[in-house]
Amino acid sequence: MSLDKIIWAVAFLAAIVFAFVSFDYAALILAVLGLASGWFVKGDHRKSLLMGAIFLHVGHAALGGVPAVGEYLTAIFANYGAVLNAAGLLVIVMATVERLMPGGE
Repeated sequence: MSLDKIIWAVAFLAAIVFAFVSFDYAALILAVLGLASGWFVKGDHRKSLLMGAIFLHVGHAALGGVPAVGEYLTAIFANYGAVLNAAGLLVIVMATVERLMPGGE
């Protein structure tokens, strides 16, 4: 398993764990994992990542009404949305730098 897949898996597992466990630095850990994950996003997957980040940011509470598990699903998707938002932020910065560098697109 490659390093990028391991980081993405750890970020997803952290999003699940922090939905059930309260921790003071959970948001920081999710942000750092998101930034680390964003570093490994290849050019052809950048658009998909940004679309996923937008949709999770907007719609993570859609499952809140599901009896018994809605609250947990909302927390999991909100946490994973935070990971994708941080990854998306780094993707935007990297794309900007690539365009500004000599020889860029």
